[in-house]
Amino acid sequence: MSTATIIRPGADEHSAYFGRYIEKVPDGDIVALLRDQISETCALLRRAGGQADFAYAPGKWTVKQVVGHISDVERVMAFRALWFARNDQTPLPGFDENQWVDDSDFASRTLDDLIDEFEVVRAATVQLATHLDARALARRGTMNGNPATPRALLYIIAGHERHHVALFRERYHLR
Repeated sequence: MSTATIIRPGADEHSAYFGRYIEKVPDGDIVALLRDQISETCALLRRAGGQADFAYAPGKWTVKQVVGHISDVERVMAFRALWFARNDQTPLPGFDENQWVDDSDFASRTLDDLIDEFEVVRAATVQLATHLDARALARRGTMNGNPATPRALLYIIAGHERHHVALFRERYHLR
């Protein structure tokens, strides 16, 4: 159980770019949502079967690449949340997610392995979120030249996953 109620972040707690992910997160307990997403997303991905190397269009990522990307982004955002929660004011850089996928070796891994990795990464995020108090959640830092709070980063993580699950259903036709 979360030690603090994590309220929806204000617009001043993140760059406008990330608002598109935060708006995908329903009202309610964000820690419970993050926890529930583990089983829901993994169940969807485990049904992908022979589609692991499918990309819905030329130049788009495969299912395996997207799963690896979700884990990479979550690691970065959770690290940023920890950094800011611990009141470190050192600005953090951005990263190029396209380069990260290009320089990964997701294609050589099995989808099951990538799903297992997502489960572990998400479980670590849930543990972090569960033990941040209200003061830590509201601390501010700078990432890629923009303000952010740990609270906003947790919502970004959940919304980013929801964004990609919607794409898995709409463009990759996973059910």
